[in-house]
Amino acid sequence: METINEKVLYTGVTHTTGGRTGKSKSSDGELDILLSSPGSKRSGTNPEQLFAAGWSACFIGAMEIAARNLKAAIPEDHYVNTEVDLVLSENGYTLQARLYINLPGVDKGIAKSIIGIAQESCPYSKATKGNIKTEYILI
Repeated sequence: METINEKVLYTGVTHTTGGRTGKSKSSDGELDILLSSPGSKRSGTNPEQLFAAGWSACFIGAMEIAARNLKAAIPEDHYVNTEVDLVLSENGYTLQARLYINLPGVDKGIAKSIIGIAQESCPYSKATKGNIKTEYILI
């Protein structure tokens, strides 16, 4: 069996207290936020918003790489709107997500290819594949 060499490129480190009504701070101090439960009147963000923001940013990066490999151009005004739902079912809490992807001016077939490649290469998409219901929607 071949050995695969892996190289850690970056490690994000946070210190979080208080759960959904606490605080979280990164080791470098760049992230310093209050947390709040979804729908509460407390100031702060929640884990679903943080996950949506991280996934959107990562997915855009994966699309940019995919487009370069396909020798396609992504317009400057492209974006991804991500919705992450916290769901309560008879089996307990889970997540589900929708990524709304806007690639204005890109041929629909090329856009779908870019999105497909990004789904396979984005670390967030790979981590959630088969674990949560996810829709990738070209708008």
